[in-house]
Amino acid sequence: MGTVKAVCISEKKGTAKQNIGECRLIENYGLERDAHAGNWHRQVSLLSYEEVEKFRARGARVEDGAFGENLLVEGFDFKTYPVGTRFGCGEVILEITQIGKQCHSECAIFHQVGDCIMPREGVFARVIRGGVIRVGDEMRLLPEREPEKEAFFRAAVLTASDKGTQGEREDLSGPAIEELLTENGYRVAARAILPDEEELLYRELVRLADEERVDVIFTTGGTGLSPRDHTPEATLRAATRNVPGIAEAIRAYSLTITPRAMLSRAVSVMRGRTLIINLPGSPKAVRESLSYILPSLEHGIRIMQGTDGECAR
Repeated sequence: MGTVKAVCISEKKGTAKQNIGECRLIENYGLERDAHAGNWHRQVSLLSYEEVEKFRARGARVEDGAFGENLLVEGFDFKTYPVGTRFGCGEVILEITQIGKQCHSECAIFHQVGDCIMPREGVFARVIRGGVIRVGDEMRLLPEREPEKEAFFRAAVLTASDKGTQGEREDLSGPAIEELLTENGYRVAARAILPDEEELLYRELVRLADEERVDVIFTTGGTGLSPRDHTPEATLRAATRNVPGIAEAIRAYSLTITPRAMLSRAVSVMRGRTLIINLPGSPKAVRESLSYILPSLEHGIRIMQGTDGECAR
């Protein structure tokens, strides 16, 4: 059991968050009036109160919300819980979607004391069910859901976008993938937006496959001819086996819609027992491609898992 020590928002990005004592959390959005709320995977940021106290014990004078956290909570070391873990607070239900983050510009706290704990100690969540959270409220770890109630396959969605990471462009392709997957019986266990950096994309693919052990990872973006398009390279680095037919099928189908499909460098591979499939960057192309491959994909995942027989008779 944990206790909420601060409820913080900032109405503009790039400014420190302030403890306002209580706030309404909106389903699939975040904290009301918070600049970082929206239809994406990092709707709410959470930070352990104990970690902030350790930071203060080093002589740093930091106010609640200084690290950009929405909820400061005593009693939980959030970074030790896997993606997909759910926490309840009153009526509110939050689900962890990302652990830590990559900082691309050193914040005011870093310049003040030479360190910032949010990138390694903070976690991010989406709002499964909304409601009001107040300072002093109890937060509880929710039990794992029964296996028979889970979707048959667990999926992860990874968006490669410099502008999306910086908040300059809304990620529409990631949510489009999630919507289609949910409609087809998949459970989206993790979602992330990363800049077009090969090393960062590679590490996240490895983490999702090796630690989260999802059945399939869908990437979107970064598959074209731009110097900043590195998704295929990151995917091939993560691969243990090649599965070229999926990417070839997407290209062949897309060529019936637009000749520009020939410019795609998307690949499809396996890492252990996880499929990794590169999808295009636009919401329209994502829907077209995913709708085309999903009917056949279930059989492939079953084969990979050893729960289905081969096609040959």
